[in-house]
Amino acid sequence: MSSSTSPSLPEPGTVLETLLPGDAGAIEVLVAAPRETARGVAVICHPHPLFGGALSNKVTYTLASIALKAGFYALRFNFRGVGRSEGAFDEGVGETEDTIRLVEWMRERMPQGSPLLLAGFSFGGYVSTRAAERCSPDLQISVAPPFGGRFAYNVTPQRPDCPWLVIHSRDDDVVSYEETARALAQYQPAPELVTVDGAGHFFNGRLVDIQTATADFIERHLGRG
Repeated sequence: MSSSTSPSLPEPGTVLETLLPGDAGAIEVLVAAPRETARGVAVICHPHPLFGGALSNKVTYTLASIALKAGFYALRFNFRGVGRSEGAFDEGVGETEDTIRLVEWMRERMPQGSPLLLAGFSFGGYVSTRAAERCSPDLQISVAPPFGGRFAYNVTPQRPDCPWLVIHSRDDDVVSYEETARALAQYQPAPELVTVDGAGHFFNGRLVDIQTATADFIERHLGRG
């Protein structure tokens, strides 16, 4: 993806909304820039596109907002077939490729070695973890990722080679907490698991739990922005 034919990153404190080329056509992208000099890049993936998932999802927005406050460029994008993104749902395969492409696009515009945070909610948690195998992030954050039970996918992601935080509500009515916990326990070392009670799958009225856990996780591993 040539930087000469693509837009630059937004100015401090501003937002870039654009379309970038992907394997299945245009990808709708939104990049928010921190007010101070950015110290890294965060790419955040939204939940399942066939069940209303989009970059505007409130959990996805919350993850991006925390990354932005921590000094990262925060990139959200619509998966294939959502909003202005072209193409069709691809069972996580094409979505992973698009995530990797956007990470590369951001890295081309940042100083070499800038930290990368990959994050995602639900299906987006699965996709971003798959992307980590080739993107080598510095931090990984997954909210209610479907790694076990009826929503598990055929390919089990490798463990990201970095600090990894998983946030999941015990009463999740979409992605089973018990199945996910069992799947996560197979990883060595297991990721840091923050268990929330009473937040359901979508964390209605409980976004502060995500804000607190992610902000603490970033600060512990990368310091304050």
